[in-house]
Amino acid sequence: MAEQVLRTLMRTTDLIVAGLFSPAAVAAVGLADIYARFPLRFGIGIGDAAIALSSQDTGAGATANRDQAVTQALLIGILGGIPFMVFGYLFNEAAIAVLGSFAEAGAIAEVVDYGSTYLFVIMLSAPAIHVNFIAARSIQGTGDTRTPMVINGIVNAFNICATVGLAFGVGPLPELGVVGIAAATAVADTAGAIAFLAAIRSPVSALTYVRPRGVVIGKQLVLISWPRIAEGLSEMIAEFPFNAILLSFGAEVNAAYHIGRRMYQQVASPLARGYGVGANVLVGQALGEGKPGEAYYTGWAATGLSMLTVGGLCATLFVFAETLVRAFTRDPVTIGYATGFARAYAIAAVLIAGYIVIAGSLRGGSETLSPFVSRMIGTFVFLLGVTYVFGVVLGYGVTAAYLAVILDFVFRLGFLGVVFYRRKWVDRGTSMMTERGTLEGSATGDED
Repeated sequence: MAEQVLRTLMRTTDLIVAGLFSPAAVAAVGLADIYARFPLRFGIGIGDAAIALSSQDTGAGATANRDQAVTQALLIGILGGIPFMVFGYLFNEAAIAVLGSFAEAGAIAEVVDYGSTYLFVIMLSAPAIHVNFIAARSIQGTGDTRTPMVINGIVNAFNICATVGLAFGVGPLPELGVVGIAAATAVADTAGAIAFLAAIRSPVSALTYVRPRGVVIGKQLVLISWPRIAEGLSEMIAEFPFNAILLSFGAEVNAAYHIGRRMYQQVASPLARGYGVGANVLVGQALGEGKPGEAYYTGWAATGLSMLTVGGLCATLFVFAETLVRAFTRDPVTIGYATGFARAYAIAAVLIAGYIVIAGSLRGGSETLSPFVSRMIGTFVFLLGVTYVFGVVLGYGVTAAYLAVILDFVFRLGFLGVVFYRRKWVDRGTSMMTERGTLEGSATGDED
């Protein structure tokens, strides 16, 4: 949780600093971040596969399998970052411009200028982003959540300081404006990747690099990760028309959406994500130890605890929404809309917390397809569909977007609750452990 607080604080700082320039700068950072989350989702997908295998193999004592899975996952992540670097170099300006198709040309010009440069710089660090998530998840799978917290804590603290310094030219640093925000993030991500790779190599981590070999573990990494990657990508794809719709209501509305969502992510999301990672690890380790009943109980207990604690925080967020919004912007129109989005996310936050944790529990059992299906339906039918039909076609405007945010997670939590209750994920996780030799204590890896 502490790790997630620091990471979300870093992204929150980006928006606060951008808000000191103009609403267009806020919208530019928010729109560029949509594309920047593509490599993020790829890293999270492979990382979730790594944490599933790492936790299960740790519980079963199959360390050779675990090291083989981690090594192969890191290689996939590094190679998978190269296409994102090429995209950022060739298509950065066109990628931001396409999101402004619903807005007036004059209103989007400044957003494209800021956003395209930001996107280019961020994409340079795509391989590092992948390594950060994969390495952190792999280490967490062994039960060590302290090492990722320390590394990410130092890196994110540096990122926050560098963002302010490079954006405004503090001390000897050059004044780079919005470009400085992106440069700070890229440098910090690269430093974090180097630190994680060194930590795995050192005695600090129980993991060890091995020579990549065998297809069973590689196949399982892909099998587990692709729905998780597709899950994230589907939400990112839906963000394009969703942001386009919001831009059609005005640049202030789009900026307000990013501010409102960032407030939820800073206040409540770190707890939910922390519980989600904890549930993922404990469920996976319990399955590896041959205790499916304990895994089932852990999933429900973590879900209930997450919803209870996040609910208390978000009640405060709802009441003080307007006051908190003013930390991001001074524009009165943006403040009004952002307050509405912040309160919509405050209401939805309890559902989001439950969804994140129960999805993490399923992933601990190597079940990633169900969370993908729930996100696809929730995002396209409820978030995007309700916003377009009621907001554009029927003319209810931004109010429809507020409602859509809540309905999205009502569906997701209900769907995954039924899937978790049926326990088919236990059979899936056990079957995959048997296939790679984990339950027999054998190893498909190479410890040399």
